[in-house]
Formats: sequence, C-alpha cells, structure tokens
Amino acid sequence: MIVTRYNPVELSRAFGIDMSADSGFGPGAGWGRVSPGGRSTAHGHDEIEVVIIVAGTGEIAVDGVANPVSPGTVLRFDPFETHVIENTGADDLIFYDLYWRDPVAAGVAASVPNRRGFGARPVFVFSTPPTPNGDLHLGHLSGPYLGADVFVRFQRLHGVDAWHLTGSDDFQSYVADRAHRDGTSPADTAAHFSAEIAETLRLLDIDVAQYTVTGTDTGYRQGLRRFFSRVAAADATEFRAAPALFDELSGGYLYEAAVAGGCPGCGETTNGNICEQCGEPNVCADLIDPRTRRTGQPPKQGSAARFSLPLHEFRKEVAAHHGLGRVPARLRELAHRVLARERLDLPITHPSSWGVPPGEPGAEGQVIWVWPEMAYGFLHGIEALGTRLGTGWKADAPQPDWKIVHFFGYDNSFYHSVLYPVLYQLAFPEWEPDIDYHVNEFYLLHNQKFSTSRGHAVWGKDVLTPDSVDAIRFFLSSTRPEGRRTNFDPAEYERVRHEVLLGTWQRWLHDLNDRIRYLYGGHAPDAGVWTPEQVAFLDRLSTRRAAITAALGQDGFSLTRAASELAGIVEDAAGFAAAEHLVAGIDDWRDRTRTAVALELAAARLLAACATPVMPRFAATLTAALGLGEQTGWPATVELVAAGTVITLDADFFHAAEAR
Repeated sequence: MIVTRYNPVELSRAFGIDMSADSGFGPGAGWGRVSPGGRSTAHGHDEIEVVIIVAGTGEIAVDGVANPVSPGTVLRFDPFETHVIENTGADDLIFYDLYWRDPVAAGVAASVPNRRGFGARPVFVFSTPPTPNGDLHLGHLSGPYLGADVFVRFQRLHGVDAWHLTGSDDFQSYVADRAHRDGTSPADTAAHFSAEIAETLRLLDIDVAQYTVTGTDTGYRQGLRRFFSRVAAADATEFRAAPALFDELSGGYLYEAAVAGGCPGCGETTNGNICEQCGEPNVCADLIDPRTRRTGQPPKQGSAARFSLPLHEFRKEVAAHHGLGRVPARLRELAHRVLARERLDLPITHPSSWGVPPGEPGAEGQVIWVWPEMAYGFLHGIEALGTRLGTGWKADAPQPDWKIVHFFGYDNSFYHSVLYPVLYQLAFPEWEPDIDYHVNEFYLLHNQKFSTSRGHAVWGKDVLTPDSVDAIRFFLSSTRPEGRRTNFDPAEYERVRHEVLLGTWQRWLHDLNDRIRYLYGGHAPDAGVWTPEQVAFLDRLSTRRAAITAALGQDGFSLTRAASELAGIVEDAAGFAAAEHLVAGIDDWRDRTRTAVALELAAARLLAACATPVMPRFAATLTAALGLGEQTGWPATVELVAAGTVITLDADFFHAAEAR
C-alpha cells in the first residue's frame, strides 16, 4: 500500500503554482496548492488529468468556461484542454492531481473539430480593419479578409456561433495624408474609401456580420474615450516627455508615414512606428538616419509629452497571455525579441488634428493613437453586433466566455499580439482575454510588393465578377502567404482557371453527367458489388475529408492545404474514373460499374460540401446539380447520393465563355 499526505514543505513552483510529485502510483501524481488570489498559468498537455479538490474554494476554467470548485469536487481534463485553476477564497486551495498518457485518447482529442470551447461560447473573428486611404487589392484580400471569411463559414457549418467583424480604420494618419494629396478632407476621404472597401468585400463574397465605420459610428468616440481613460488611469501609464521628431521647416510633429529611416531593430528602411520587414516597433526618434517624407531632409530632434506605456514591464504578462490561445511561434518569437529590450516606452497619443482626442487634461492637441484605438474598436464591434442580436454584450464589460480570433498581416503582429493584451489588462484587470492569432505574410505581385503609390497592384474590382469570384477565391487560397511570402502571377491564375478548374474539375463533372445520362437515364445509380479498388477509393475520400477538416479547423487553419486537398478530391476522382472506364461497357461488370459511378457521385458530393467555405457559389451550384438540399452542416463521413436522384452536372460551373 502507498499512502500520501499533504506536506507543504515538499512543494515547488510549477505552472505558476505550488506542486509536488508522488511516485509509485502508476500514473503521475502529486499535491497542488494555490495561494489566496493566486492562479496557475494557462496550459494544456497530451495527458488525461484528474484534479480532486481537498480544501479551499476557487474556479477552474477549461477552454474559457469557468467551473466553481470546493472540497469534494473532482474534475477530469481530456488531452489538450486548456485549463487554469484560480483561488477565489481566503484560504489555500489544495488539491490532489493524477495524470497519465493515453495515445488513443490524445489522437481522438486532437481531431475533434470543436476543441478549446468552440461551440460552447460566442466566437468573434476579426480581420484587421483596413485603412480607407484606398480600395482593396488582391494583396489585401488574400490575407485577413478571405481567411476570416472561410474560417467563420467553416465554424458555422459545425454549429458554432461565429461572426466575422471588420470595418474601416478611419482615423489612420495615412487617411489624412491621402486627403492632403487629393485636396479633400480626411473625413471625406475615409467615407469614400470605406464604402469602396465594403463593396469590394461584397464582390469577393466576404460575409461580414459587423462592419464598423469608426468615423461615423454612433457612440464610438465616447466609448473610445472611456476605454482610454481606463488605460490612462492605470499605474503603469505615464504622461511623460520623450524624444520626438519634427519637420525642420514647418515644425510639425512627425510619425508614421511622415518620416522614414532605418529600423533600429533590423536596419531595413521603414516608416515611423513599425517595421514591415522585422515586425518591430520604433518610436520614430530612434530611427537610423531619419528623413522627413515630404522633403527628404533630416528632421529636427526635440521632445514631446505624450501618454506612454512601459511595455518592457509586461514581459511575463504577455508570455502568460500567449500560453492561453493559439499563438504561432512567429508571434511568440517577435514578442520575445521586442520585450527583451531594456526599455520600450511606447507613446499611445500623438499630436495631430485627425483622430479622437483623449479626455484627460494636458493632452490638448493630441489624439489617441489609432493602433491602441483599434483595441477598443474590436470590443465596440462586439457591442454593436450584440445590439442587433439582442445579446447585451458591452464593450465596457468584456466577458470571460468571449472567444476572439484575429486575422492580420505580419506587419500588424506587434499591435495585435503584444500591445493589445497589455491594453486589455490595464483597462480590464479582471478580464483574461482568450485570443487566437492567425498571421499571414506579404502577398507579392510579379515577386514585388503590391504598391498603391507605384500603381503596382491588381485591384479587387478589376477582376471580381459573379463569374470569376470562385476562381479568384480558389487561387488566392492556393497561393495564400502562410508562413512565407507568395506571389500572384496573372498568367498562372489564368492557367489554373483553364487547366485546373475548367480543364479538370468541370470536365470531370460534365463527363460524369454524360455517363449517368447514358447508363442510368440521368439518375444516380445505387451501389452494387464492390471491388477492393473501390473500397480503397472510398478510403482515400475519407482521408481527404479528414485532411480538409483539419486544414480549416481552428488549430491548424491553412487555406493553402485546404485548396490542395479540394483539388486532390477531383484528381483522385478523375483518375479513378479513367481506370474504371475500361470495364464500363462490359455487361459482366455492370454491378461494379454502378458502384464506381455511385462513388464518383460521392466524391462530387464531398467536393460540394468541403468547398462550401472556400468557394460558396460553386459549392451551391454543385449541391443543387446533385439534387441535394442546402449545405447546412459539415460532412461527418463520405456519403453516397441517394439512388434515383436526378443528376444535372452539365452546369457551367466556372463560366467557360467568360474565361475565354
């Protein structure tokens, strides 16, 4: 017999609390203690874990859902469930812990679509609000906007309450710069391009549940000031003088697009405040050999008093936040690199006439910097959506069950994954935001960056029509810059449209339609006798279904892999059809031939279902051609089309006439 008793002397720090280890029990075992007001770090692992509460009171949050605990409470965590134990009482919270590995359970848990609380709470998916100083080109569309749209469509097919939220970031300094060049007002410029952006998103079939126009949205300015006042009132926030740059001739304050120089982090040429190459922030005064954008001359060095955050003091807090949700290694490395600086005092207000002034005294003539502003904008979007849905969500009272998902380009990574978690902690100390991050790299055109100023761009409105939208969505998905920079080549797009979508997908579907009409009078045959090769083909389709499910899921989301697997369904089906065609006209094999044709229809059905988030128009057309109802759920398996169903696969799925 083995007996263990709680002994606080044996405890040591682990997961942010006190733990011990007992041997001889078979599974891993030990005692745990959480001091009053303390909490563990958020963590998940491959083991099954059982926690038995012995003394004290508290809460254990599992995938964002809080569970009250007291003596006699027993909880079991399945593999990979993110959990946090917190002591909410006046005495030590003491528990006994058991844990063991089960490879089968871990494998099953890793493949569950609604892991990490998806399906049990509202999911707010944000694509970075674009700057309304121009319309959207394919470089913009390929990243956050298409990604967020497909993500939400997939989640909703799994029954998740998920919404895509975005808008226009009206108070960007780049809007004022464009207005100055065009001889108009910033407000007019923002209004014009905000409407253009919304229309371009519509043309790409981007379904946006909440589109916030920050310059005109009722209540936005007041809500932003309340949020900023919370941040400004925090002990860490200072109104302090620090080095700044000024135009040598006009004396105007310089930041963002008004100044450029060498990045103090990587040395590459960059605008003020953020480096697109390495992702690190600068404070303009630390630029190497800075130049005023308007004149090309060196700026004047000076000083300006602004509200400022000592971000270097939040290393542990940012790391803890990154342990809670999906945070790619690229972002964790950036945070480590930035916060390894001895000091990083980041101004969060700037002298400007365009923006929302803070309400605090002493900051007259300044505005809340648009990037900290955006942190509030996300919460405001949730409140605006909730007002329409009647949920009562409030920007001033973010809830622990909110799941937030961000899609953005790498050049915005610092703001989203480092600055915003700090701002939320300062504004709402009791809220622990659970945020997943999905980041893309730059999408190039002819292997060079898209550039509005140089006219080096393919604008969404120039190529998007009802006939081309699915082909554009497929190609952008196939070439999306995930983990590396990728390239849009117009000639390659035309090749894919003609050779892949028309020459392979549509040709296979039309050929299948002809065979069904000839052999079965236009009706789906029932499967008959199965050959080993046909069983193997069904297994390949099942593998494709699982791969697409994983590629579109919240943990491993990848449009490039999803598009590749969709193409793989068609390639497999076309190859299978070519092999089976050899015996299609032989009477002795007719029962096996109808099995082969039934399997091809199953492949078409799977293609329609799995293409729904990526190519919604094509998927809807194919679903109707198969005689099926609207796709309302994600396929749990590969299914045959019911025998006798009328099949009409002769549709012009990819508009061959328009593609010529």
